[in-house]
Amino acid sequence: MEKFLKEIDGETWLVEDERDNMKLYYRIKEVISSKESPFQKINIIDSHDFGRCLVLDGVVQTTELDGYIYNEMIAHIPVVTHENPKNVLVIGGGDCGVVNELIKYKNIKTIDMVEIDRDVVEECIKHIPAVSGGSSKDGRINFLFEDGIQFVKGKDKYYDIAIVDSSDPIGPAEALFSENFYVSLKNSLKDDGIMVCQSQSPIFHKEVLKKTRSILKKHFPIVRTYKTVVPSYPGGMWSFTLASFKYDPLKADIAKLVKNTNYINNDIFNSCFSLPNFMKDSLELE
Repeated sequence: MEKFLKEIDGETWLVEDERDNMKLYYRIKEVISSKESPFQKINIIDSHDFGRCLVLDGVVQTTELDGYIYNEMIAHIPVVTHENPKNVLVIGGGDCGVVNELIKYKNIKTIDMVEIDRDVVEECIKHIPAVSGGSSKDGRINFLFEDGIQFVKGKDKYYDIAIVDSSDPIGPAEALFSENFYVSLKNSLKDDGIMVCQSQSPIFHKEVLKKTRSILKKHFPIVRTYKTVVPSYPGGMWSFTLASFKYDPLKADIAKLVKNTNYINNDIFNSCFSLPNFMKDSLELE
C-alpha cells in the first residue's frame, strides 16, 4: 500500500500532509490507477465525498466534486479580460481541466499546453473525463510534453494569454514561482498580453501570494489579485494573480463570458476581485 494510504477501522483513507501542523483525510472507495512516472507518483483515486481525484505524490490536485471551480476561475477571467485572444499558453495543467474551459471560446485559435509529465495527462484523460472533458479531441490544443521553463525562453511576443496552472511550489514546480520564470513568461506575451497564475492559499501561504504579487508588480503595469473557494484545497480559500500590459479585468466586458459554466458568472467575475481585509492588509492594499 502507498505510504499516504492508511487502513483505519477497516476503511482506506488517503492522508495528505499539509504543512507540519495539519493533515487532510479522505475516505476512499478504491485506487483506480497507480503509476510511477519519471517525475512523480501518480494516483487516481475514487473518494466518497469528492469523487475521482488526481493525486500527485500523495497530494490531491483536482477532484470531480470541485475541480471545475479552480479551472473556471483561472481560465475564464483572463480570456474575458483580453479584447480578442487568439493564441493561449498553458504551463502545467496536466489534468486538462483548464484547456477544457478554454475550448469553450471559439475565438481562440491555438492552445499550447506545456506539461512536463505525459503520464499525468494520459491518466486524467482516461480516468477523470469529468475534469478533462473533450480536450483530447479538440484540434486547437497542442500537447507539448516538455519543461515549461525552458519552453518559454524560446518564445518572443507570441501569446495573447499565458496561464500557469502549477502545483504547489515544491519539487519540480518550485521554479514556476521564480522571478526568472515570470520574466521569460512576460517576454513570451504580445504587447497587450495577459498572464495569470495560481498563488496559493491567502491564509496558509501568505508569503507565496505576497512574493508573487511583488514580482509581477515590477514587470507589469496592471496586477490584480482575486480569490475563490475550493473545498478540497487547504483552508478552502484560494488566490490567483493576474498581470496585464493593457487590459484591466475590472473594466472587462463581462458579456463575453460563456454561459456553459458551473461556477463563474457575471456576479462571481465582479466580486472575486473584492478582497477581505486580511488579504488587503497582507498585500498592503488600500
